[in-house]
Amino acid sequence: MRAEDMICLEKVCKDYDNPDRKGSIEALKDFNLSVRRGEFVSLLGPSGCGKTTLINIIAGFIKPTSGKVYFDGQKVSGVDRSRIVVFQEYNLFDWKTVKENIEFGLKTKGLPRSMRIEISRNLIRMVNLAGFEDLYPFELSGGMKQRVALARALAVNPQCILMDEPLGSLDSQMREKLQVEIMSLWHKTKKTILMVTHDIEEAIFLSDRVAVISKETNNIGKIIDIDIPRPRSIEVKDMPLFQEIKRTLREAIS
Repeated sequence: MRAEDMICLEKVCKDYDNPDRKGSIEALKDFNLSVRRGEFVSLLGPSGCGKTTLINIIAGFIKPTSGKVYFDGQKVSGVDRSRIVVFQEYNLFDWKTVKENIEFGLKTKGLPRSMRIEISRNLIRMVNLAGFEDLYPFELSGGMKQRVALARALAVNPQCILMDEPLGSLDSQMREKLQVEIMSLWHKTKKTILMVTHDIEEAIFLSDRVAVISKETNNIGKIIDIDIPRPRSIEVKDMPLFQEIKRTLREAIS
């Protein structure tokens, strides 16, 4: 494990009991991965290759069958606020307003009301929800709900954000818009981000590196460095280099 690594997995395996027949289902096999502090890494791969399982192991929701998982130099032994997960489902509290949802984690930490208000106000501006802070989730669009989920994750000031298909339920126009906003949030906060996505263009646009997981091996088949200068605008998707990387990743997945 290198000193600059925020996340490090060494020969991680995860097996699940097979309910249909004897034996087990192998979700991950001898999985190795490292993510540096402040790095944005995306995981690509077909359904059933273990991407979500990997996120859940790093988050501390489940334990690996074997292998070692380190976060900031310490073995992962359970859930910790230093690692926050943003899911495809927004998981907002329907009975709380935008600002109350964002402040929830701060309240459980025991922060005084004045500090909670200041943090939520700053985050509401950061995710472009000023003027909507008193609305409830049922009054928000899908894109706005995901912005609230992102702001809620950032509110507790985690070292790392784990994203499991955070934009998967959005239409293409809103998805692209939120890709730009996630890019902006990452530039402002410099958080370590590990994201699962099925969208090749999304992975290239946001990431420093993209890791392709093979369903045949349940391990990383290829890691591609995204050598496109930052900051990036949505227009980079038309660049020849972007299209070349896209072809390389598509071939790696197929």
